[in-house]
Amino acid sequence: MGWLYMQSLGGYSGPRQYLDAQFTFTRSDVTSKVLRSAPVAIRVYYAAVETLRLKTYELTVWAAVCLVRYNPRDREGYIFGYKDMDETLGPNEADCPQQILDLLTPTDRPYAQGWRARCRENAMARRALSRKPSPRPGQTIVFEEALLFSNGCRFDRFEVVADPRSHRSVLYREPQHCGLYRIPNVKKRPYRLIGSTQS
Repeated sequence: MGWLYMQSLGGYSGPRQYLDAQFTFTRSDVTSKVLRSAPVAIRVYYAAVETLRLKTYELTVWAAVCLVRYNPRDREGYIFGYKDMDETLGPNEADCPQQILDLLTPTDRPYAQGWRARCRENAMARRALSRKPSPRPGQTIVFEEALLFSNGCRFDRFEVVADPRSHRSVLYREPQHCGLYRIPNVKKRPYRLIGSTQS
């Protein structure tokens, strides 16, 4: 299925609530309901959907994945769009939360099995990153490999300093020339920290 855009969420408070309702219904032959859902990074919706076939009483719990675009200030008024798929298509988006994966019933569909495995690997990687110590002002950070910056310079050692514009972020000062740098996704890079943090 392609993208579906709309000018209203139909009274729902947000994209998650709207999509929960789309996967929750009763027909003459089947009932469907969302057991748990989660938006990830605002652009992907994941859900564990329970489906009961009323003629055979076959119950399955499968994963729904929706790409989401939500812009309440869209110039043309199409504030919400989504593209839905299920796990049997082996979606590229594989950051489904563990709590949703744990609700799914077993499947023999190869693409779904591969997708679930990728999601679990990604969840393990996220947990490992969350346990990795964050650089703090007053420390020195040493990267395993020198980083190349847009000015052509390469450095592997920086002093960690407070960002005067934000108490949530830090800057990295190259000790020899005292240049300040931002390093996005720093936890995804191998490094070690030296020294104590400032109070």
